[in-house]
Order: sequence, then C-alpha cells, then structure tokens
Amino acid sequence: MAEETIELTQRALHRLKVVEAVTDRRLTQTEAGWQLGLTPWQVKRLVAAYRARGAAGLVSQRVGQPSNRRLKAALREAIRALLVERYPDFGPTLAQEKLLEVHQIEVSIETVRQLQVELGLWRPKRRQAARAFQLRERRGRFGELIQIDGSPHAWFEGRGPRCTLIVFIDDATGRLVQLWFAPSETTAVYMFVLRRHLEQYGRPVALYSDRHSIFRINQVEPANGATTTQFGRALAGLEIEAIHARTPQAKGRVERANQTLQDRLVKELRLRGIDDLASANAYLPAFMADFNARFAVTPSSAEDAHRPLAHTPRALDLLLAEQEERTLSKNLIVQYRNIAYQLRHAGPGYRLRGAKVTVCALANGEVVLLREGSELPYTTYRKGERPPPAEDEKTLNERVDAALAKQSSPPSKPAPDHPWRQAGAMATARTAPSPAAP
Repeated sequence: MAEETIELTQRALHRLKVVEAVTDRRLTQTEAGWQLGLTPWQVKRLVAAYRARGAAGLVSQRVGQPSNRRLKAALREAIRALLVERYPDFGPTLAQEKLLEVHQIEVSIETVRQLQVELGLWRPKRRQAARAFQLRERRGRFGELIQIDGSPHAWFEGRGPRCTLIVFIDDATGRLVQLWFAPSETTAVYMFVLRRHLEQYGRPVALYSDRHSIFRINQVEPANGATTTQFGRALAGLEIEAIHARTPQAKGRVERANQTLQDRLVKELRLRGIDDLASANAYLPAFMADFNARFAVTPSSAEDAHRPLAHTPRALDLLLAEQEERTLSKNLIVQYRNIAYQLRHAGPGYRLRGAKVTVCALANGEVVLLREGSELPYTTYRKGERPPPAEDEKTLNERVDAALAKQSSPPSKPAPDHPWRQAGAMATARTAPSPAAP
C-alpha cells in the first residue's frame, strides 16, 4: 500500500509541474497532453482548475469518496450470508458461478474473493516460482489421443460409499468424453467405459494410461507367461494403440482434470443431494456438458480422428470379455473358475482331445467357449465354490466396505440342524443336573 501512495504522489507532482509549465507558456497544451497522456481539452480544464484553486484543483474530487460501483449494503450482506451458509468451501470462481446460476446475483470473481478473504473462507495464495517443464503441444484432431485414468476419492463426502471415477478426456480439446462412477478401478469397469466410448464416437487412434497392471504387464517374466493384459488384448483387437506414461506428470491433462473434478463435481453432488452410484452416473452427462462448455478448447483441425466401429455387437461382447485359453481333456472338458464345461459334440470328437479353446467370460455373466472363431455348445457341471479373488490397492477398499456392510446386517437365525445348534444342545445336556433318584 505504501508503494501505491508514493506512486500516486509522484504522479501528482509531475502533473503539477507540467501544468505550471503550461501556465508559464513553456509548454503548449498539446505538448503537455503528450507528457500526461491526456487530450488538449483535458489539459485545458486542468490549467483552468489550477488557476482557480491552485494545486488543490488538480486533485480529483472523488478522492476519499465511496466508489459509484460499490455494492449496496443489503446485497453485500446477502452475498456474505450465502458464502457462509451454502458455499463455505467453494473457490472464488465456482462460488461466483453459483451466485449467478442459482441466485441470479451478478458480481465479479474478484469481489467474491475479497468477501471470502474478509470472512476467513479463502486464504490468498502466495505466487510460487514457475517450474520449468517440457511442454507438449496438444494433438491436432479430436480422437487422436484419449487420456484415461481412475480417480478414487470420497466423492460423496461420507454421505455414501467411497468409489472411483473413471475419466476419459480428449487430448486435443481437453473435452471430457466419458465419466463413470464404479465401486473400484477394475478391468471390467474399463472395458465397460471403453465400450460406451466406442459406441458413441468410434475407435480412437490411441489411449494414454499409467502403468497399472490393468493396462500393462510390469513383471519381466510373469508366472502365467502372459505378454499383455486383458485390456491390452482388447485394444489390440480393436487396432487402438496402447501408450503408457512413465510418470503422472506425463499425462498431466487427465491428472489436472481429476483435481478439478474432485473440487467441482464433489460440490455439485452435494448441492443436489446425490449420495449413491446410480444417481451420480445419471447426473454425469449434464455435468460433462457444462464442464466442456466452460473448459474445452477448439482443436487445430476440425477433422475427427475416430474410426468407425466395424464389429458386430456380439463380436464386441466377445472381444471385451475376459479371455483365457484352456486345453480340452480326453472327455472334452475344460475347467474354469471351479466349473467343468463339457462340449456337446456330434460323434466321438476324438480330434478335439487336447485342442486349445478360449474361454470368454462376458460382462453379463455368460461364458462362451471359442475355437477358431466359432462358439461351441457345452454342458456345465459345478465342481465347488469359487475361491475369493485376490485384491490389490485399487479394489481393497471395495472388499472391506462389502465386508462391513455384510457384518453390520442383523444376524440370521441358524437352521435347526446347524452345527452350532447341535453343539449347543450337547453342551446343555452335559451341564444339566442329573435328576434326583426316586
């Protein structure tokens, strides 16, 4: 503030000297206007004011007076109340948008920021020294490069379960093309969201992801000998290039989008009282439209790089299914997830003994056996319960939440022949007193 006062005083002194030079006929009004950045008519009025009132005539009469654009007291208090009651943790930009959209109050972002600082709702940020990063230009066409990621977060702020938001964002435009809430980040969820994208836009040129095991085999020599993941196999079948980033900063566009979503989307869900996955997914298209209208940019080329989807719905079902290769036994049986599948084949079927078949587990639970691109009929025989799957850091929270929900439910009454009941009856019989002798 001190620097601003000194600067204004120096300007006033400079203006005084120039006006005095004009009155002494050492400068013309045109020359004075060049030095002061004013027109000759403005200089003429300053000279007249100086001759009438001296140096005080050069000082604006508005100094020390309230601005004509100052908010009215009632409106100012109404905005302060809304910021405290409804938008206490909103940033200035988002709060200003909500004041206009919801309450039809039109004020500038800077006005909102100043009010938030007064109320202690916003702390001015120190300007940090700019860090030098290797810049990469956006791709030229929509659909050339789609960045994908999963964002686990408390999206419902404790009103509902923790979950993960799957994010697909176009590199050329910064446009959100797919959003989907899921309990956790799994291969099946990415397959589902990929299918939505394929059916809506077609096949992109490349997908850009991190190096999670969903997308890439990170072991030098994996135990099962696999060279690609289920998701990578599906991309290869669709002729979509799979690119993996070395660091989170390399895929900065989707990482920054996640940060923005964790701020804006969380607050939008709160304002609408949304606290479950179904309602949140139903709201996402409207949110994406608003987000893209605000933040998406125009690509350098108007051409769409997506290619048509040449697969039939059934072929796409099989391609996006979880696939494993199995060997048929002498009885034409394959084992998969503790279930035996025996082929129904006309004739003895000797030539199929020891043949390789592909077991496809579709998203709807259907299991299909494929050989040389043809589906094979079969009969199932259940062998036993399937062991629980192993979990990683992406799915661990979902498993624990499911266990908590199961354990918090009221206990069911055991059946009369349950081992617990039998054990309890035997224990009662052993501890009961013997009847008195007659």
